[in-house]
Amino acid sequence: MYSYLGLFLCILFVCCSATPLSLIGSRRSILREVRDNDKNGHPDYAVELNATNFDDVLKDTPSTYAVVEFFAHWCPACRNYKPHYEKVARLFNGPDAVHPGFILMTRVDCASKINNKLCDKFSVGHYPMLFWGHPPKFVGGSWEPDQKKSDIHVIKDAYTADRLLNWINKQLGSSFGLDDQKFENEHLSSNISDPGQIAKAIYDVEEATSTAFDIILDHKMIKPETRTSLIKFLQLLVAHHPSRRCRKGSAELLVSFDDLYPTDFWSTNEHEVDKGSVSNLKICGKDVPRGYWMFCRGSKNDTRGFSCGLWVLLHSLSVKIEDGESQFAFNATCDFVHNFFICEECRQHFYEMCSSVSITFNKARDYALWLWSTHNKVNERLSKEEASLGTGDPKFPKIIWPPKQLCPSCYLGHDHKNNKIEWEQDEVYKFLTNYYGKTLASLYKDKKIVGNDEADRAVKDLIVEASNAIVVPLGAALAIAVASCAFGGLAYYWRSQQKNRKYFHHLHSLKNI
Repeated sequence: MYSYLGLFLCILFVCCSATPLSLIGSRRSILREVRDNDKNGHPDYAVELNATNFDDVLKDTPSTYAVVEFFAHWCPACRNYKPHYEKVARLFNGPDAVHPGFILMTRVDCASKINNKLCDKFSVGHYPMLFWGHPPKFVGGSWEPDQKKSDIHVIKDAYTADRLLNWINKQLGSSFGLDDQKFENEHLSSNISDPGQIAKAIYDVEEATSTAFDIILDHKMIKPETRTSLIKFLQLLVAHHPSRRCRKGSAELLVSFDDLYPTDFWSTNEHEVDKGSVSNLKICGKDVPRGYWMFCRGSKNDTRGFSCGLWVLLHSLSVKIEDGESQFAFNATCDFVHNFFICEECRQHFYEMCSSVSITFNKARDYALWLWSTHNKVNERLSKEEASLGTGDPKFPKIIWPPKQLCPSCYLGHDHKNNKIEWEQDEVYKFLTNYYGKTLASLYKDKKIVGNDEADRAVKDLIVEASNAIVVPLGAALAIAVASCAFGGLAYYWRSQQKNRKYFHHLHSLKNI
């Protein structure tokens, strides 16, 4: 009877999945270099789309603009144009892109029958035909030659790589060049002068989260003494991560954590995790990490990036917690950095600052301001070291945050004698909650992929409060799975039926977690 029930639920879960299996197989990652090479041995940087993945890829891309080339594989002019198109595409596409995050370069083969309707929607009358616009405008969109106003534009006079790039430069007011090399470009958007740039950091927060967990798994950093701190941090991510797909992935990892790393895992001689199970747990989705940074991109290869993304993640968590979670968030963050941040000197400095705190955080405001102050202390220390060694990023020097041009009301005065800033902390907290909270999430809200607010509120209620910080991975994780139907309610039901007996017989073991 149970086997039939399990089979029925599995079939039902597959049928109700938001993404059909056919689409999963056909959707191509927009951030991974295409492995197919042309006859000259050069990689294809332009992403080839078709009717099954066109909307999905353009909806999910972090790029600000998109170019779509409609072509036919049998067309001699298209074959001759491809090398020109690829010269431009290599600047913007793939993990080695010179200018990542700006433009997604794509191609659609109209000679393929599957694309007939798609090409008709865009009134493709000759090959090759190129279109330009913001990616979401292509989703479910169309184009007619007699349209007076359209958010999608035809690119004309782009028959060579030079002409295409010149057309793009005129649109953006940029100075991209075909000879640009990685990390030597001048087209860098400053996160200081344009506060709206923080919206793009949502992708860097996902990148940093995924990279952090890849490091943890690759270096086998989950041990008896670090197990609890990782569970706490996962609970924090499930409730407050600004990315819905990272919340979902964190919940899935939390549900499976006791199976992957049971409390007696290290007491046996054969403590080896099923590598297949671990590799399938992509904490922010199968396309992350992408291999590049947007908001946190430095002007040099070895600056900013991961550390910047991790700081943005921590700040975004700090402004989302509620008063009852503030001490829990403080402990979870300090323990996570101490146990899992790979830079030894950095984590020791951070943990020393954590250890110097003698108060209990009762208000979310106090914890957010402590983290802000701590970050400024780190920047102050590193700016002196980088200045003496010449290792800083000239385009992104370490500064006291926020600068006056972003938040003039945050500044009360400046003690020049002691070089100390007098802060209006209420204004600072207001700035932090807006910058790392509302503005950071704005891009996701625009794309309508933030998630179900009701489910998110239910998940938040299940996170352990600081007053009794007892970590219960199984119970909390299962409750999280129940509360967030979008995270797989049917999967939870199946798992609970299989494991209920185990949970009730092992409740006493939770005291040791």
